[in-house]
Amino acid sequence: MTKEQLIEAMAKKADINKREAGDALAGFIEAVTKSLKKGDRVALVGFGTFSVVKRAARQGVNPKTGEKIKISARKVAKF
Repeated sequence: MTKEQLIEAMAKKADINKREAGDALAGFIEAVTKSLKKGDRVALVGFGTFSVVKRAARQGVNPKTGEKIKISARKVAKF
């Protein structure tokens, strides 16, 4: 399902227009993003939990050249 299809389904289910559904989805994404940036978890009972995990530094390979590269540590969102 694409974002546009999700907006259309939300609009139909809530009996609102697509713009309002798009605004609601944008608000949801913004709220989840802000919470994750603060390091909080977002739990939606019956759906799933969004959280942030630390990914350690590791060795990778450039698929084009085969050259080994170092991938730095970072925090990533997890569902």
